Amino acid sequence: MKLKGAEIIVKCLLEQNATTVFGYPGGQIIDLFDAIYREPKITQILTSHEQGAAHAAEGYAKSTGKVGVAIATSGPGATNLVTGIADAYLDSVPLVAITGNVPVPLLGRDSFQEVDIAGITMPVTKHNFIVKNADDLADAIRRAFHIARSDRPGPVLVDVPKDVQQALIEYTAKQPEPPHKPPMQADVTDAVELIERAKRPIIYAGGGCIAADASAELLRFAERIKAPIATSVMGLSAIPTAHKYCAGLIGMHGHASVARLVEHSDLIIAAGARFSDRVAGDRKKFCNHAKIVHIDIDAAEIDKNVRTDAYVRGDVKQVLKLLAMTVGEKRDETMLDLNAEYKRKYALPPCRGKLSPRAVIACVSENAGDAIVATDVGQHQMWTAQGYSFKSPRTFLTSGGLGTMGFGMGAAIGGAIGSGRRAVLFTGDGSFHMNMNELATAVRLDLPLTVFVFDNRTLGMVRQWQKLFYGERYSSTDLDANKTDFVKIAEAFGAKGYLLDDDKNVEKTVKAALAESGVTVVDCKIEKDELVLPMIPPGKTMHDIITEIPDGKARR
Repeated sequence: MKLKGAEIIVKCLLEQNATTVFGYPGGQIIDLFDAIYREPKITQILTSHEQGAAHAAEGYAKSTGKVGVAIATSGPGATNLVTGIADAYLDSVPLVAITGNVPVPLLGRDSFQEVDIAGITMPVTKHNFIVKNADDLADAIRRAFHIARSDRPGPVLVDVPKDVQQALIEYTAKQPEPPHKPPMQADVTDAVELIERAKRPIIYAGGGCIAADASAELLRFAERIKAPIATSVMGLSAIPTAHKYCAGLIGMHGHASVARLVEHSDLIIAAGARFSDRVAGDRKKFCNHAKIVHIDIDAAEIDKNVRTDAYVRGDVKQVLKLLAMTVGEKRDETMLDLNAEYKRKYALPPCRGKLSPRAVIACVSENAGDAIVATDVGQHQMWTAQGYSFKSPRTFLTSGGLGTMGFGMGAAIGGAIGSGRRAVLFTGDGSFHMNMNELATAVRLDLPLTVFVFDNRTLGMVRQWQKLFYGERYSSTDLDANKTDFVKIAEAFGAKGYLLDDDKNVEKTVKAALAESGVTVVDCKIEKDELVLPMIPPGKTMHDIITEIPDGKARR
């Protein structure tokens, strides 16, 4: 049968089980929005800004494991998606961005709202398409979804000129192609030999374990070799925080107990992790005392940042399953005992102000059940990563690779919609100023969303670096001149607002906010010079971790 190009896009979305899409309309994409309007099986979420749509699609994808879809018009609509696309690229999130463009005869003529979005996004997509021939449209959409979810997941962009959306073309339905997984390296002998020789192994789990739905296999493997599991920021929620085998957070703002555990180990098994600078620090000195085994689906990651002693390329779920069946079971629980001992010895340092962000996070963790937890980027993100007790996979939505302030509200909206659960957003006043327009979206949808704004009237993480490494020269980080009343802001958007400024009121306020069925915002007044510790200075090693700063002097 013959359909318009826009209708064919809708049919292909249904083929791919993409029944929820996020976006913002405009002149060059109006035909697609019209086709979606006439298809009751697809829910279109109108956000307040295209960047919010991209981040909502990310949050939806991270919380469900499905491909997120973001739709925007040409020109500024398309360019407003770019930050979200780049964020998805660095965090390996399956995302399909569909943009409209001017008709094919007008391409390259500086037409109104014309931009080369394929050229702009080429460095931050797995692939992108400009569909200039309507006959190629269906296959382009299908390939986009296949590429987005195959191998190492990531974003794909499809740019569809307006005349292609309007063209009448033949449509034949097709079943979606299953995602491609590269064949596992058949020989795991070297990895198995290193694992069986190790006396003090530790597992470093990254976001790949969550992307591959490998939590059960990860835990089974850890139990087989009696190895504690340290997670990167992207790996948080892969196993329950309270589990005996969970060591905690590794990296720049990781737990001191993990840093000491890693120093004591003789083998690091990295699973679905990329040894980024925020974990490896000084790459040449990273874990020189230990052997390293790397498991990753992406061949480009092997030996890219840190030289390994053995590696296995393949889907981490299948590799861990094979290793658990192949290696001999260990009996020695030395590392598990040491993990428990170090957790007691190297507790997180207390906060110093009248209202402790750690106390707020702990109280939310105790009372929010298995909620979706989203963050923006900054001190609040690291306090959450250090202190929240995650219970199940795909419940932590954060911007790990790109570090995008403004990510949180969109991600929380997408996470709430995708999971059907309450979402909690921890943000800072700096980040919230970037994305609070999406409160309108959350209120319109009446989502169960609670926002905790850590309001310290400064760009806290930048200020912390200025304090420690830049001679306390606080350039452009002081927000005291901002007079934003977040309680009134919440009420103006139609949400409920709360003020929290003392530890004595934490439990009462948190419980009241979480009891609300709709959107709530809690303005948490914290001290300007509250620090996120521990901290490994940039370019240093875990041996250099700073655990306290009494009288302004760092203690390692």
